Parts: sequence; C-alpha cells; structure tokens
Amino acid sequence: MLNAVLRPGTWPYVAPILLLLASNVFMTFAWYWHLKFKSMALWSVVLISWSIALMEYSLAVPANRIGHSVYSAAQLKTIQEVLALTIFTGFSVFYLRESLSWNILAGFALIVAGAALVFKG
Repeated sequence: MLNAVLRPGTWPYVAPILLLLASNVFMTFAWYWHLKFKSMALWSVVLISWSIALMEYSLAVPANRIGHSVYSAAQLKTIQEVLALTIFTGFSVFYLRESLSWNILAGFALIVAGAALVFKG
C-alpha cells in the first residue's frame, strides 16, 4: 500500500482519506469522550472538547482542500460520513462499552449503501 501512496498522482486520492480518518478519531473523542465522566462540569467538558476538536479541524480542512482536486464536495462529505460511522462504531463498543444490535448495524449498512450511490456515475 505504501507504494500506491507514494506513486505520483495518487496522493490527492489517498491523503484526504488518511487525513479524514485521523480527523474523525479526534472528532469522535471530542463529541463523546465525556459520556464516561458525567460528574464533570459542563463548561469544562465543552472547553476540553473544543480543544480536541481543534485537532480535528486541523486535519479536516487540509483533507478537503487536497481532496477537492480529485473528489467533489459531496464525495468528500460522503467519505467523511462513512469514516465517522466506522470510527464511532468502534468507539461505542470499545470505549463506551455499548453493544451493537442488528438494527443499528443494518441502519449503518443502509447509510453505506447510500454513500456508494454518491460515487456512481
């Protein structure tokens, strides 16, 4: 895979995916980490979450800027949403210790199927 990433002309296709992957890890933590710490004051949770989200924006903005040279804005948003669902699924299972039911997985699968339509055509 590293050879594919380093091959001339492939970076604009791969970089947005890698950057959006990393940005979604930060954003998922920014939005949901505090659910395990309900005794913390809301103002402190907001400030910490904003600090984490700054890292997300520092990755998402370059991802979209680089990616827009080869992907449409709708395609970039679709990539971001599919990555967000994937990361959120792992986060909710491994960090929040929540279980996934068949209807949650089926709903996510339908979203992914819809996302595939964005890339058709």
